[in-house]
Amino acid sequence: MSIFDIGRMCLKIAGRDAGRKCVVVENLDAQFVVVDGDVRRRKVNTKHLEPLEITVDLKGKTSHADVKAAFSQLGHAVWESKAKKPAARSVHLKKRREAPAEDKKAVKKKVIKAAEETVSPEA
Repeated sequence: MSIFDIGRMCLKIAGRDAGRKCVVVENLDAQFVVVDGDVRRRKVNTKHLEPLEITVDLKGKTSHADVKAAFSQLGHAVWESKAKKPAARSVHLKKRREAPAEDKKAVKKKVIKAAEETVSPEA
């Protein structure tokens, strides 16, 4: 039996989520667990967790909704991610894509011709 059994409440002590509470959702091995709660659901090194006395009744590989329900019963906040909105494509990008690309050789000929016209031989 490990300190970090499924359902054990912990405090993150390292990383961007430091100081937030989480619960162990899955044991991966002796050193890593998956946590969820007021943190992003992710694999965490057990060295970055401080176990608390509180345990939550959870089954293995619990969904975020179940963790959210357990945290709300305890009166704790839960980290929620917002779905990203698709970026609106601007009109000028579509026009640029629809326009046929000029041939590189044709562009080079135009540049050479323009250079020859500007440099006129003085006789």
